[in-house]
Amino acid sequence: MHEMSLCEGVIQVLEDSAKTQGFTRIKTVWLEIGALAGVEIEAMRFSFEAIKKGTMAEDARLEIIDRPGQAWCLPCAKTVAIKQRFDACPHCGSYELQVTGVVVKPSRTPS
Repeated sequence: MHEMSLCEGVIQVLEDSAKTQGFTRIKTVWLEIGALAGVEIEAMRFSFEAIKKGTMAEDARLEIIDRPGQAWCLPCAKTVAIKQRFDACPHCGSYELQVTGVVVKPSRTPS
């Protein structure tokens, strides 16, 4: 379950940022998770609840923004949204896609 180590890293980054800015607690955590990131959202929620105990984010709420994957279609030269690797282009049906969007990132600063 790599979501546990992802949550540890996210909380560490948020705590470092919060301390630098003079905050004493984190109330809400917003994460953008792309469909191609290989992250199970429910496992991420479970991991966050377990990891946040004893941290500045102990009482924080986790908000996850689920983003579609992105790819560049070579034949029609468009950026397209895809749900999983090896999807066809929704415009021309081609499978000649180059993945361009895989993301797990905080989307706001701590408060």
